[in-house]
Amino acid sequence: MDQSIFKTALAFVSVIVGMGCFTGIVTSWFKWRRKPLAGMGPEIGARLDQIAERLARLENAVDSTALEVERISEGQRFTTKLLAERSLAGPRSAVEKTPN
Repeated sequence: MDQSIFKTALAFVSVIVGMGCFTGIVTSWFKWRRKPLAGMGPEIGARLDQIAERLARLENAVDSTALEVERISEGQRFTTKLLAERSLAGPRSAVEKTPN
């Protein structure tokens, strides 16, 4: 085996081992930082349940508001249609309805 190939292979293996060690250190550090959060399980779980309930109520409120806005827009379209038809019929129908 040629000396340069051996040095290249040894450098490659060293880099791979170094990257593995660095990855292990980083993942251990993340796990260590996350442990205090795991100790507060019941309080965090209760808080998350409260947040989920509030979001459900908010979702219901938004749905109700959207429904009411749709009803209002339907009413406005209907009124606009009636006024447009009335303006086309215009003065003739107003004159016909006026009692003499």
